[in-house]
Amino acid sequence: MKTRAAVLYGVGQPFVVEELDLDPPKEHEVLVHLAASGVCHSDYHVVTGDMQVPLPQVMGHEGAGIVEKVGPGVTRVKPGDHVVMSFIPSCGFCYFCVNGMTQLCDLGAGILQGPQLDGTYRLHKDGQDIGQTAMISTLSEWTVVPENSAVKIDDDYPLERACLVACGVTTGVGAAINRAKVAPGSSVLVLGCGGVGTNVIQGARIAGAGMIIAADLLDFKLEMAMKFGATHTINNGRGNLIEKVMELTNGRGVDYAFEAIGTPVTVGLVVDAIRKGGTAVAIGVNSMATETIPVNPFVLVLWQKSLLGTLYGGSNPRTDIPRMLQLFRSGQLKLNELVTREYKLDQVNEAYGDMIAGKIIRGVIRYR
Repeated sequence: MKTRAAVLYGVGQPFVVEELDLDPPKEHEVLVHLAASGVCHSDYHVVTGDMQVPLPQVMGHEGAGIVEKVGPGVTRVKPGDHVVMSFIPSCGFCYFCVNGMTQLCDLGAGILQGPQLDGTYRLHKDGQDIGQTAMISTLSEWTVVPENSAVKIDDDYPLERACLVACGVTTGVGAAINRAKVAPGSSVLVLGCGGVGTNVIQGARIAGAGMIIAADLLDFKLEMAMKFGATHTINNGRGNLIEKVMELTNGRGVDYAFEAIGTPVTVGLVVDAIRKGGTAVAIGVNSMATETIPVNPFVLVLWQKSLLGTLYGGSNPRTDIPRMLQLFRSGQLKLNELVTREYKLDQVNEAYGDMIAGKIIRGVIRYR
């Protein structure tokens, strides 16, 4: 069959929206008709070359849709089911899966390489194989994915909002609740208030934090942060971030600090911002693959500070994606408010341009 998709052919190039050939699902695979895809910064790291992967690929890893067809052996979903994509197709059998860390499944090591689990491709153009980011490629109207990447959800959720819990929402909320385990009444700093950082703020609010400080360079994002639960804001382009945090916490530092940008300098800042015995969590991924984090071992050892990393917010996608949507249904988690603008697939380059310019918290590409 045919599908229209956004293909990245080379680093620094724009996405090319074109028609591709899509193979039918093989054993333990599912054909999904996508309804929407979130515009996530992680994809853009491939465009800039900060994340080096084989190209060409159809990007996108934050999608939701309806199952159209299943391959042999599929038991978890059936045609007509509404599903959210998980960008890590946890196997359920490796050391990490059986110990409750499905986000660290061994299958995750190959998610950026392009082929499916059997090493072959489902997308083609004039005889050339086209890779699928995270084996799901949600910047496509149709996609074939591993069965384990399709998480069934209730049919009444709007797919144009449910797509957001495929990555950014679950990563941000999960970082606060699952990884850091933010305590009620505690103080929190979130550095970087884009899509993920805004959801860290939501997670801290849901966890009952007493003080939530949002820090960013853009006043627009800080204004939005207040709507999602921030109690204080700091524009760290207008003064010393650490000094302002210390002023707000009577010189002690915050209990928890989250970095949602992805640079070594900003990771070092959140370590400096936490109190003795506090916890800093690094979420962002950008240029850190080739750089080192400027952290003084003295503060980690003698002040007993903790620096944690997190992938997917320490979440189990198969259980936490439905849980996030339950929070949305109950009104505790804001999804409608996250979406600044919706786009058509042909506007994909404009969507990522708006994201880089800081004009949106989250953009959504709709296919219907």
